[in-house]
Amino acid sequence: MKRQDLANLLIGLFVLAAAIALPFYVDSRYVIGQVTLGLFYAIVASQWNLLFGFSGVFSLAQMALFGFGGYATAMLCFYFGLNVWAAMPLAAIATVLFSLVIGAACLRLSGAYTALLTLAVAQVMYLLIVTDTDCFVMVGTQCRQLTGGAVGFARFGDLGTRAMFKAKYLVADYALVVALFAVTMLFTWAIIRGPIGLAFRALRDNPGCAMARGISRFQMQLLVFGLSAFFTGLAGGFYAAHFNAIGPGVLSFSQLFFIIAMVVVGGIGRLWGPLVGAIVLVAADEAMREIGEFRSLGLGIIIAAVMVLMPNGLIGLFESIWARLRRLRTRSPAMTAEVSGDTPA
Repeated sequence: MKRQDLANLLIGLFVLAAAIALPFYVDSRYVIGQVTLGLFYAIVASQWNLLFGFSGVFSLAQMALFGFGGYATAMLCFYFGLNVWAAMPLAAIATVLFSLVIGAACLRLSGAYTALLTLAVAQVMYLLIVTDTDCFVMVGTQCRQLTGGAVGFARFGDLGTRAMFKAKYLVADYALVVALFAVTMLFTWAIIRGPIGLAFRALRDNPGCAMARGISRFQMQLLVFGLSAFFTGLAGGFYAAHFNAIGPGVLSFSQLFFIIAMVVVGGIGRLWGPLVGAIVLVAADEAMREIGEFRSLGLGIIIAAVMVLMPNGLIGLFESIWARLRRLRTRSPAMTAEVSGDTPA
């Protein structure tokens, strides 16, 4: 096993152990709820990192895919009476199909053009939802829009933990999201360490050379777009089921840029960067809750400081410090030998 793979395995085991131990040491329902929300963000950020950090596809449709998964889950439950657990995998598959449609339209472009077109798709989706005012079905005496309109959907079903665990349902939901995060990270690691990940990185680093070697840029980028969409849509379904509600707010600019900021702060193209960025920004956001309108300013200062002082993110900073310490350690025997006049072995 390579040293980098071993390091990722040890970090993963440590994160998993810490996540399992958290409910035994923290009794606050609020803290558990915030950590659960942070894990949702980390899942979406990890898939955007797979898309941009490892594959070089600058898409801004990630929250649109997250929202699509949540809405698809809610609509399958609301209109077809499906159980949430049956609806979520179907919603994830539907999100993949939706992403392939977006990718087919957007990925023939590159760079800023891809970003702008995917952002336009997300904003059109948001506008279609909030301006949906036509009556689709009558629920009692109330008229419901197809997409729920500006209100969204609520009380369509949950994960079943409320009935099984009563007051402890929040801890059970947290455990499910931890499991989803673990599977997502394992999937991401398997992709980037395999031959497909090598092709993704080749297209990111030197697209001309990669295409000259027979790698199709459009096909591979469409593939990673679809792969990242599955867990993004599944996370959206879990999010909707956890809160038993979904609305157009998940498609807002602030949510999208918060996700991107997590990857930037943690380290673009680093496996654990999204998790580190999620921990830092969610904790900072919570710490600055009392300062009201200056909260966004504080987060902006943190993000700007990281971008200027640590362009490779917190993980990149740690890697550079670790590499420097290793160099000093390897040089120290030679320096000692020179001082003593001995020849190093």
